[in-house]
Amino acid sequence: MRLPIVLVGLPGSGKTTVGRQLARRLQLPFVDSDQVIEQRLRCSIRDYFEREGEESFRDVEQTVIDELTQTGPCVLSTGGGAVIRSANRRHMHQRGKVVYLNSSPDELIRRLRHDTTRPLMQTGDPLARLRELYATRDPLYREAAHFVIDTGRPSVATLVNMIVMQLELAGLVSGQ
Repeated sequence: MRLPIVLVGLPGSGKTTVGRQLARRLQLPFVDSDQVIEQRLRCSIRDYFEREGEESFRDVEQTVIDELTQTGPCVLSTGGGAVIRSANRRHMHQRGKVVYLNSSPDELIRRLRHDTTRPLMQTGDPLARLRELYATRDPLYREAAHFVIDTGRPSVATLVNMIVMQLELAGLVSGQ
């Protein structure tokens, strides 16, 4: 595998958890774009977002995605909104192999309902917010993706196996 494997999907879809396991399985470095952004900003994304606004954050995110998609083989987990900018979708799709972890809003609310760290969930109706994000972003995730994996209820190990199988069928990795 000479290209990055890029994971996209809504918050809570498993990008980081699945990404770490996939990287271990493929013996590739794991990179979380949100962690890189926070290191660069020297503060949390949430704080930066509140202080500087979404547009400024998306500018930083776009620069980081541009850089990370040129670093060579790795498993790259992206922020849920990384697909909002067309340049990010283009860079991810052209420079890597993009896996969309497709999770329904109902599935996500089940996973995230007790999560107090995600700003997304700190709203009067988090399910309505997730449905709105899904409606807006699903077509963008699909535009960027080479592979769509429906997360449903499988274990992390099963999801990793499903991704590896897709990569093998596409001739991108040899049997692991």
